Amino acid sequence: MWLVGFVSLLNDAASDMVYPLVPLYLATVLMAGPSALGLIEGVADATSSLLKLVSGIINDRTRRSKGMILLGYTLAGISRPLMVLATGWGGVMALRFMDRLGKGLRSSPRDALLAASVSDDNRGIAYGLHRAMDNAGAVIGPLVAAGLLALAVPIETIFLLTIIPAMAAIALAGFLTEPKGYTPPRRAAVDWSLGSMPLRFRRFLLVLGVFTLGKSSTMFLLLRASELGVTQAHIPLLWAGVSAVAVVFGTPLSALSDRIGRNPVLIASWILFVVIYLALALNGDGPVLIALFLGYGLFMAANEGVERALVADMAPEDRRGTAFGWYNLISSFALLPASFLFGIIYEDLGHVAAFGLSAALGLIALLLFWAWVLRTPDGA
Repeated sequence: MWLVGFVSLLNDAASDMVYPLVPLYLATVLMAGPSALGLIEGVADATSSLLKLVSGIINDRTRRSKGMILLGYTLAGISRPLMVLATGWGGVMALRFMDRLGKGLRSSPRDALLAASVSDDNRGIAYGLHRAMDNAGAVIGPLVAAGLLALAVPIETIFLLTIIPAMAAIALAGFLTEPKGYTPPRRAAVDWSLGSMPLRFRRFLLVLGVFTLGKSSTMFLLLRASELGVTQAHIPLLWAGVSAVAVVFGTPLSALSDRIGRNPVLIASWILFVVIYLALALNGDGPVLIALFLGYGLFMAANEGVERALVADMAPEDRRGTAFGWYNLISSFALLPASFLFGIIYEDLGHVAAFGLSAALGLIALLLFWAWVLRTPDGA
């Protein structure tokens, strides 16, 4: 569990040296607008989502997580420095595609590996700790990027420097081993169909899809901050603050879900999301903007680990890889229309319509979760 956490920390440090700068790079260097950003992020995440299901099914059949995890981190690590070769937004999309290809290969096997490595009673804290370490990398990366920008280092050079933490992550991933007793099932094939999964799990995935339609890419949060006057050098610092909040509160909030249940913590996180997006629709700036971004970090802390622990709770033990594949497929694939439509609405109708629609979809998902998922009979 700790080794997976440190690999994620290093990989996210590399990723988040680049992530907050992509909107700026597209707008100032490649002269692309919000609709291009939405298409790039949507296509990248949709690609990742399809592979997450395939890799989860393969993991259930072979119980060999290491190879896919190692290949996934390698593809991501190579893609970021190559961004300096992009001469238009199409090149950026191709490299984001490669990055998300790596994420698709590694995510479901990694999540299933974590579930097999800890007891049921510690599942929440395990996923919370992993997400906290992942977000720690998202603090380190933007801080490094901000420092380099303050020293007048070009964005292209920052892209190249991401190879250092990326190679360290790949080297650490080479030491991963499968948990004891983590052996392939006796049957020749694994049932990948969603229809044979528990009813509560299927309903949860449908509601999660509605919620994700309103979530879109977090790059739009950074774009909005830039429009409200946050300088280029301070954008990475703002994102580092978001990740720092997620680091501090991620483990305790996920551990809280081990004691009081997943549902109250998840519901509270979705309510916070709706409030933040409503406030952004109403033009929050200055100290309010900072508070909203830190609040988004709290949403991430209460949401990321708890959602994964809930999936592990609902899924049959021998099909957790497939369950995480479906979870990752739906939560990521919905980002394609979400990000693309958000970008179009943002560009044509303005930020009020875009953020307001996201808040409305979040509220609908919240009501569906309470009225439909929670009322599904136990064991269904």
